[in-house]
Amino acid sequence: MAKKVLLFGDIGIDDAIAIIYAFLNDDIELVGIVADYGNVSRETAVNNVYYLYDLFNIENGPPIIGGAEVPMTGEYPRYAPEVHGEHGLGPITPENYVGDSENFFEIIKLIEKYQDDLIIVNIGRLTSLATMFILYRTLMEKVDGFYIMGGAFWVPGNVTAVSEANFYADPVAVQIVLRYAHNATIFPLNVTDYAIVTPEMVDYIAYKGKTKIVKPLLDYYYDFYKETNPGIKGSPLHDVITLMGALHDGMFTYRSLPVHIVEATEEVQRGQSIADFRSVDMEEDEPEKIHRIAFEFDYPMFFNEFMSIMTGELFDSSF
Repeated sequence: MAKKVLLFGDIGIDDAIAIIYAFLNDDIELVGIVADYGNVSRETAVNNVYYLYDLFNIENGPPIIGGAEVPMTGEYPRYAPEVHGEHGLGPITPENYVGDSENFFEIIKLIEKYQDDLIIVNIGRLTSLATMFILYRTLMEKVDGFYIMGGAFWVPGNVTAVSEANFYADPVAVQIVLRYAHNATIFPLNVTDYAIVTPEMVDYIAYKGKTKIVKPLLDYYYDFYKETNPGIKGSPLHDVITLMGALHDGMFTYRSLPVHIVEATEEVQRGQSIADFRSVDMEEDEPEKIHRIAFEFDYPMFFNEFMSIMTGELFDSSF
């Protein structure tokens, strides 16, 4: 049976690839997409989902829900045109689609409808997800599990020396989600930085012709990464591998640990994620929440899964 997934994303290049992967994957049933600010504005994120629906001829697709416009910190959001392009889709400029997003509280109907058959995958900022915990904490307990792309545990960040973009953008929201979410799994840069799709993989996907949009998106993405890391062999698909985590638990090696998020206003420390590796029990006023963190993954399994779904051709490489 296909996994019922409610996806939260700030629809840039990597998010778009994750959505395409979901479209093509019979093991995923997208029941809704919450389009947030982050890589782009909320308005642009919503428009990008409409563009993908149009491109893949998806009629009466899952509802597109307008998410948060600004972070809980009260700041103006910072977008990432240098990474994802002006419109979030690299060199592509989608037309402006005439279509309203669903009311934010459509999320309530989806959770009530699917309850413990539903998983939430958050691949963007965590502001919208945190809002749901603030307003409907009991309702959120009905969700089967949460899969979150974010954080960097004792490895370099991608915004500051220690902080990853989703956690850095709204550390207040991250604190709320990690305080109240049950059954949460975090996919940090420790694994997502190594979910590399090489130019040769991209060229083969384009050759097969099933998803030609992948090449202009990932060529643009790779150009950015080569500037910041000249030795990198391809584009890291942070969001795709997080979505894969909801399907392929055995692809990853996990540890279950308490997680702390630094909310400091200092630029470097802000949004830093800290896992408590101590084995001793510390007395607390309230018990610490334990979350599962992916620290390693099976790259050949990732390669086979991604290439099989994106080309429609079975891959079984053991490397």
